[in-house]
Amino acid sequence: MNRRHFLMSTTAAAAASRPSMLHSANDTIRVGVVGIRSRGGDHIKGFANLPNVEVAALCDIDQNVLESRVKDVEKLGKRRPATYVDVRKLLEDKSIDAVTIAAPNHWHTLMTIWACQAGKDVYVEKPCSHNIFESRQIVAAAGKYQRIVQQGSQSRSSTALREAMQQMHGGLLGEVYMARGLCFKPRNTIGKTPVEPVPPGVDYDLWTGPAPLRPFTRNRFHYNWHWFWDTGNGDFGNQGIHEVDKCRWGLGVTYPTRVSATGGKVMFDDDQETPNVLMVNYEFEAGGKKKLMVFEVRHWHTNSEGGSKVGNLFYGEKGYMVIDWYERAATFMGPKEEPGPSWRAGGDHYANFIQAMRSRKPSDLTCPIEEGAISCTLMHLGNISYRLGRSLRFDARTMSCPGDEEANRMFTRDYRRPFVVPQQV
Repeated sequence: MNRRHFLMSTTAAAAASRPSMLHSANDTIRVGVVGIRSRGGDHIKGFANLPNVEVAALCDIDQNVLESRVKDVEKLGKRRPATYVDVRKLLEDKSIDAVTIAAPNHWHTLMTIWACQAGKDVYVEKPCSHNIFESRQIVAAAGKYQRIVQQGSQSRSSTALREAMQQMHGGLLGEVYMARGLCFKPRNTIGKTPVEPVPPGVDYDLWTGPAPLRPFTRNRFHYNWHWFWDTGNGDFGNQGIHEVDKCRWGLGVTYPTRVSATGGKVMFDDDQETPNVLMVNYEFEAGGKKKLMVFEVRHWHTNSEGGSKVGNLFYGEKGYMVIDWYERAATFMGPKEEPGPSWRAGGDHYANFIQAMRSRKPSDLTCPIEEGAISCTLMHLGNISYRLGRSLRFDARTMSCPGDEEANRMFTRDYRRPFVVPQQV
């Protein structure tokens, strides 16, 4: 084990001794959900419907959303949860065992570290980090404070995909030399929105958190924050991070040696900063052999590939595999591309997190934070290559781009105080 796993703070040590470590499967796990407007609604339903799990608290900077989500919990026949606007107040509640985070990307790592310091386990949505510096800090915090931390890459809990990956790793396709990730989702223009007063009931300063405080516009707020570099990572870090993670999982690789991205914002004249067309190429060295990975975003009319528009393809010496979304996989074998084994079955990523909380074994997680952080780093490297307009060489030993200080500076950001991601390593 890495030395940092033995460096548990006094706070974490006290938290580890709490009765809520849930040695019994019959003990109730009390969960707080943070960021509840969109994906957080799925968190509420997913955790509330698990046995011996209570959605005990909700947190959102928009009080208009809070009340409607409280009613959603009550409609499920559950007790009324406590409500918070500031996540720091929620984390002071010692009766909360875990937090699930579906706030915007720029908050994921800081909220996770705060929760770990408070003795909570964490289910954090993808991408777990907004930059490469954060990828390292979130992993270090999980180890330092001995917390169970899961990234919300639900493909990793799919029964079908786990079986498909196992068979591919066992030689079904022979040597797999290349993977492709597809993110072909039609997304219309977001238009242009003017500066306006912050809506009543919204704590915009708290929403902004670690990012620069910009004048309020509708496009920088609900959901469209994905398309601004301050708060999001484009569709690469939105839908695409699922496909990047599956590519890496299937290839059995970690960090690349070279990354090259091209693309741009085409067709639309609007407020969006991130590209709506993006192509990223990765090279890996694995066991003395080169592995290739290609990822692509297309936001408008396009063909499918292998019958999938959001998914993955893996190419091997005996055939290829197509993964469509999160629960379907099929193989096509030999030069005639004859149908081979196929799989279709879902899984419950929320239940996997709860199982690991009860066992206290990070190895029970299907997507432990270490795996999520590596995949996020690949996504960040692709975005940096795109923004700089050139290829990057990457050295995993130093976690840097040798000789490219401009690229290395983009591994982190200037944080707005007091919302500073604390350095753990």
